[in-house]
This record gives sequence, C-alpha cells and structure tokens, in this order.
Amino acid sequence: MDKRTILLTGGGTAGHVSLNQALIPELEKMGYNVEYIGSKDGIESELIPDAFPNVRYHAISSGKLRRYFSTKNFTDPARVGKGLLQAMNIIRKTKPAAIFSKGGFVSVPVAMAGKALGVPVIIHESDVTPGLANKIAMPFANHIFTVFNETLKHLPKEKSTCTGSVIRGELMEGSAEIGRSLCNFDNGRPVLMIMGGSQGSAVINNAIRANLPALLEEFNIVHLCGKDNVDRNLESVANYCQFEYVTTELPHLLHLTDFVVSRAGSNSIFEFLALKKPMLLIPLSKQQSRGDQILNAELFRKQGLANVVEEEELTPERFLAEMKKLQVDEELLIDRMTEAEAPKTASAMAELVVAHAKKK
Repeated sequence: MDKRTILLTGGGTAGHVSLNQALIPELEKMGYNVEYIGSKDGIESELIPDAFPNVRYHAISSGKLRRYFSTKNFTDPARVGKGLLQAMNIIRKTKPAAIFSKGGFVSVPVAMAGKALGVPVIIHESDVTPGLANKIAMPFANHIFTVFNETLKHLPKEKSTCTGSVIRGELMEGSAEIGRSLCNFDNGRPVLMIMGGSQGSAVINNAIRANLPALLEEFNIVHLCGKDNVDRNLESVANYCQFEYVTTELPHLLHLTDFVVSRAGSNSIFEFLALKKPMLLIPLSKQQSRGDQILNAELFRKQGLANVVEEEELTPERFLAEMKKLQVDEELLIDRMTEAEAPKTASAMAELVVAHAKKK
C-alpha cells in the first residue's frame, strides 16, 4: 500500500515556513509522504528543497495580496487564478489526506483548491489577529489552529482551536561551543544577537552600526542583517559577526546568545521564550504592516516576557538606553519566562494535523 500524502504550503517569509520545517520530519516518522506547494521565488523555494531534498517541491504562480494601491493589483488576480489551476492539478495527482497551510500569499489558491476537491484544509495562524492571506483562506478551511487564545475571538468557534506555540526540536539541541567557533569570538563578554527578520531591517541595522563601538565594549555581537545587508566595511571588526541569514547555524548561535534584539514575529519570539533569552522587541510599524507584530510584542510585554520599543521611537541614544535596561532586567525576564507555559512539540502538532486529516 502506498504511503498517504500530506501537502504542506506556506511562504513569503521565514515565519510562514518554519513550522512546516518542524512538521516534515515528524510526519515522515508517522509514515506519511510529505510534499510542499510554494511559490517559484519565495524564501520557501530555497529553505524547503535545501533542508529536505526528499520532499517534492511544487512551485505555483502566486500573486501578492496588498492593502495599498498598486498597478499589480490589476494583474495579480490572474496569477492567483493560474495558481489555483496549478494547485488543483497537483492535488488531483497527489491525492493528499490533508493540506496544512501556514499562510502567506501562496497558500490562498492551495486552500481554495483543497476545498473544491474535498480535501481537508487545516490552517495555522501564529499572530494575535489573522493575516490577510489567512483571512481569505479561512472560509475554505476545515479547522484553524492558533498560537494565542486572543486569536479565537476573531474566528468561527466551531472550527478553531488554540494549540499554543510550536518550537522546532533542533533549536533545543544547539551547541554554544559550535556557535562560538562560527563567530570566532575571543573573549568572555555576553553575546548579543540581532535579528531583523528574514528580509532584514534597515532601522535595526542602522541602530546597531551607529552604536557599534559602544556595544562592543559590552557585548560580542551576532548580527543577522538580511539579504544583501552585510556591511563589507565592517567585516574585519573583531567580535562583530554578520550573517545575511542562517539556517542550520541558528541553534548553535542561539545557545551561544545571552540577549536578543528582534522584530516581533510570533515564531521567533516563542523560540526566544522557550530558550529563555531576554529580548528587546522592535515590532514592525503600522506603516510597514497591519500591526500584528505590535500586538505580539505588547502581549509579551504585559506578561513580563520582553522589553519593547516602538520603531518610531528608536534612535541610537534610545537603543543604547534600552540595551542597558535589558541587562538590568535580565534575571526578572528569565524568571517570568521560566514560569511560562512550555511550547508544544512538533510531534504533538503533527499528531493534531493527522487527527484532523482523519476527520474527512
């Protein structure tokens, strides 16, 4: 008998891919064949084939869903329509037991195709309020999982469950020693990791580099600065280690890290929470987003799990002051994180996906 297949989809940013990365090995352990539907040039088109060469990757056409005027708003519906036809063709061929969607623009035609062909569609929403792609896809879903209890009030009660956060198992297995060797740090100063998201953040990058001499008096710095954002003029600076983006190195770098400065994407902040890393969150502003990161950060701040500064308030002077405060608050933040609910394992989430697949 052939293995049953589960189709995963999601992309555009690393946050729409990381949970799927955690689920793939767990679903395979359970005896399922896993295939992936993503876009042709999104970050998922690199992350999935590189990490899982055994997982068949299907690239489909995908249009961006914009909340602002653009001439592409007139042409992208045709791309979504093409993606829908491609997704239907893939689903007919693979005959999946279920489709698990992590969101992002590419997931919308996949959810629509799954509904049309009678395949159970399970959506995962990791932010406090649903993103635009998930909002459009939710009517086609059989069930919706959320990270935050607060999200449930935005969703149909009869098909929504708060599952809590899910952490990739490999993040818990990093080695600080390997992390140190990756960065060539040569002293015992605490390590500060800067993460501006998979696309990078000019605001955060500029705040770091404007304060680099002062920061290096206190910290060794790991700077994940985003694609094409490495400053070649700073490559020879001791104890300042730049990366565009990391994959297999991340667990080791996180275990080396003492403090984190980051955007406030749900996946990342729950990973820092699980590893008990004191964090300063700088959420994307409403000018650049729908405000989801602001809500994520505010919930963490209210629970005493993070310090937060709004992007509009970030100056070089304010950044230095916030870093000093983060050091002062270190023990209190770690105590609060120790008391927080433990994240769900990827294997437990995989079991939930399979259980809902069987409800067809």
